Amino acid sequence: MGKIVIDPITRIEGHLKIEVIVDDGEVKEARSSGTLFRGLELILKGRDPRDAQRITQRICGVCPTGHAMASTLNLDSAFGVDGKIPENGRIIRNLILGSNYLQSHILHFYHLAALDYVDVTAVAGYEGSDPGLNSVKRFIERGELGPFVPRYEGDYRLSPETNRQAVAHYLQALDIRRKAHEMLALFGGKMPHNVGIVPGGVTEVPTVDKIAAFLWRLNEIRSFIDTVYIPDVIAVATAYADHFQIGRGCGRFLSYGVFDLDGSETNLVKRKRLLPSGTVAADDLQPKDLEPAKIHEEVRHSWYADSSSGRHPSQGETSPQLGKDGAYSWLKSPRYDGQVHEVGPLARMLVAYVRGNETAKSLVDGALSALEAPVTALFSALGRHAARALETKLVADAMAGWVLQLKPGEPVYAEYELPDEAEGMGLTEAARGALGHWISIKDGRIANYQCVVPTTWNASPRDDRDQPGPIEQALQGTKVKDESNPFEVVRVVRSFDPCLACAVHLITPKGRSLGEFRVS
Repeated sequence: MGKIVIDPITRIEGHLKIEVIVDDGEVKEARSSGTLFRGLELILKGRDPRDAQRITQRICGVCPTGHAMASTLNLDSAFGVDGKIPENGRIIRNLILGSNYLQSHILHFYHLAALDYVDVTAVAGYEGSDPGLNSVKRFIERGELGPFVPRYEGDYRLSPETNRQAVAHYLQALDIRRKAHEMLALFGGKMPHNVGIVPGGVTEVPTVDKIAAFLWRLNEIRSFIDTVYIPDVIAVATAYADHFQIGRGCGRFLSYGVFDLDGSETNLVKRKRLLPSGTVAADDLQPKDLEPAKIHEEVRHSWYADSSSGRHPSQGETSPQLGKDGAYSWLKSPRYDGQVHEVGPLARMLVAYVRGNETAKSLVDGALSALEAPVTALFSALGRHAARALETKLVADAMAGWVLQLKPGEPVYAEYELPDEAEGMGLTEAARGALGHWISIKDGRIANYQCVVPTTWNASPRDDRDQPGPIEQALQGTKVKDESNPFEVVRVVRSFDPCLACAVHLITPKGRSLGEFRVS
């Protein structure tokens, strides 16, 4: 029996430590640890509630738009303006968030996960005239392989020509991501931390010029998704078909729903959304309605005071307790109805699929048919990649319709009054999964603020009943051919697209104080 420790996992967002116990070539036990502390909830206490929508975006430089949306929905409800957002405001919010989805999903596949399957060194033998590939070739000749390394060796199956084509797409994806950022900035003002999404609506008005500038960039991205991204995922899935059998996970999925199609319903889990809310289990594939009251967080194995365990996020508490016996992560353990749930693109597409969303069913059934795979193949490492790519197309195609629904000259914003006391809840989906913000306001200031982010769900440690988190369960049973090159382990972990920057924050690598700051 051997122990593999990967600390940190590279090519993800943030710092994640993975430990697995391997016996007879199979993972018997896994532990997922968030090794940094995030103190944003504490920073927010005592501040003007309107600061939350600005400050919570600083939780992450990759997922700020999701936090902008969750925080704004949270403040909409606390300020009593939910259900009153003008149509232009609702649509522009969707366009800003959608732009972030497109760049985030393309980033994850090409610049983080695909390098597990694509051998960049194949470019060393390139003899063509493509300037991008020749640039990478010179890069390799200098012996400077970063950012393509470090990597584990021994399982690159694509042909040299397919590898070279994939590297060319890696470079093309950089330009496509830039265009997605530009789209976001057209209505959000800037990226990464937009100033467009605010309580009551948005700050930017639609004009014909902005609509046209947005649409031509979007159409180029849609072409990339149709002709490059999805075919590349299919090519990888074909070559690594056995990876539909690894990384199954907990088999329960949860989505809050995302992209409002109706601004009048104040109940967020009943609001009509492009991707609906709900839960589904792999065992029966029957959709169930989501009940936010069933969400709670447990901390038995987290570095937080046990007195805060088992609470609903609206009553949550951030009480750090480094060194607590039995704890091994700064992440808490969110649970729904006492059970472990996976969140993210696979969860969203599954909920939409079982709820009969025609577009989702068509995309999923078409991909499964092309791969000659059953629907159960989705519960896997490759299934997550496929769901993410299909969702990218679904969202991008919807955005092309939304932007043409904007009406220049009509309102984008609804007025509100700041309450002295109120409670709020904002539920949406960041690109990486279910994202919830909760606020309590007293005397016109923030009395309590709690965020439960996607990677807190997926990378959570064991809970109070010792149930392993989703990534931990996905690793259990994974076959490891070579313990010195555990590429199977990192492929499973990266399929979740973890974002530890969201889940934890602030670093003291040697346990020492780096500085003390007073924010006023």
